[in-house]
Amino acid sequence: MYNSSAADEAANTSSGSRVFIYEVVGLRQNEETDKTDYPIRQSGSVFIRVPYKRMNQEMQRVTRMGGKIVSIQLMNADNQANGKATSTTTDNQANGKATVTTDSAANDEAKLETKSESKLTEKGKPMTQAKPKKETHTDVPVNIYRPNAPYIGKCISNDELVGEGGIGTVRHLTFDISGGDLRYLEGQSIGIIPPGTDKNGKPEKLRLYSIASTRHGDRVDDKTVSLCVRQLEYKHPETGETIYGVCSTHLCHLEPGADVKITGPVGKEMLLPSDPNAKVIMFATGTGIAPFRAYLWRMFKENEKAANPDYQFNGFAWLIFGIPTTPNILYKEELEQIQQQYPDNFRLTCAISREQKNPEGGRMYIQDRVAEHAEELWKMIQEENTHTYICGLKGMEGGIDEALSAAAAKDGVNWIDYQKEIKKIGRWHVETY
Repeated sequence: MYNSSAADEAANTSSGSRVFIYEVVGLRQNEETDKTDYPIRQSGSVFIRVPYKRMNQEMQRVTRMGGKIVSIQLMNADNQANGKATSTTTDNQANGKATVTTDSAANDEAKLETKSESKLTEKGKPMTQAKPKKETHTDVPVNIYRPNAPYIGKCISNDELVGEGGIGTVRHLTFDISGGDLRYLEGQSIGIIPPGTDKNGKPEKLRLYSIASTRHGDRVDDKTVSLCVRQLEYKHPETGETIYGVCSTHLCHLEPGADVKITGPVGKEMLLPSDPNAKVIMFATGTGIAPFRAYLWRMFKENEKAANPDYQFNGFAWLIFGIPTTPNILYKEELEQIQQQYPDNFRLTCAISREQKNPEGGRMYIQDRVAEHAEELWKMIQEENTHTYICGLKGMEGGIDEALSAAAAKDGVNWIDYQKEIKKIGRWHVETY
């Protein structure tokens, strides 16, 4: 069941504009839904026509009303039946149905700021995506130091990254690791064990942090490792008391010269491809920029390039970065310098939620930027040498999937299935927390 509107009819014309069908479940009756003209019911599916230019706005509206979008499908003027969009194809090749799961908290500022072969159809003729081999990373260091025998490093520096007028505190910390055998690669994480005991009187457990430096360290001497740490701070839901994260608070207030217990490194999911001509798409919110700083320094910093004669990056890197205010653009000056020096190889796009507006007049989140550039991103993602990385708080993946689903659906491709394929061959990488 879905409701026609004049806007739908205007959009679904021969001019090339498209209309999509959202299949939605879980919409609830409340004061907000009572103000709408859309058919709402307590259970089952609701089918809503959405013009392309209103897709992102409608995704946000559904989320606010507690609903979940279970599929998005392109609709032509003559292919609707019984409230569902049916596809007309040739050679018995069915168009993919883009299935998307959303998180009702995906637009929550607190969360966001912080098969081998794909079949497409073009004029009825099947096209196949080549099946590149999954890259195998050899000699990846893992768990050199374990929790029962951590490496004791020393804090060299602890610098504020948030500019004046920004929100919260984020620190760039550098540790001396010259006295041990701690080795790591870009995209890996290390564990930090804070001092003291937990509420049960047991030693505090380690917390993992993405490494923000290249394998050679910020000094390019193989003797340091760096982290990007935001002090966790939130209100207790019952008492209203301000709660601070144990390990993040410990790190953010660490004095130079202080000892720090380090474990690891761990992780193979976020490693960079060895191909210096690769295209690298990076979606980050807040301190999720940490591994991407390591990538970009390896790709573009002159002293890094000199230290890596066998890796001279000549590809293309695109960072889409979600933050609340301009002073919260972490490593801003250095990112802008790279963009200025390498305009053909690096692109920086920011979504500044409390300063910029999306096309519907709401706050500009990372999923709005992805929707804005969805067709260009989708085209890049299909290239065999493109790797896509997502890093930040859980909740950001849903909006990215929704935006890319719409772009893929225009080509008759089921985005979720396609995403599984490129993840299987090692071209889609996610690290959220």
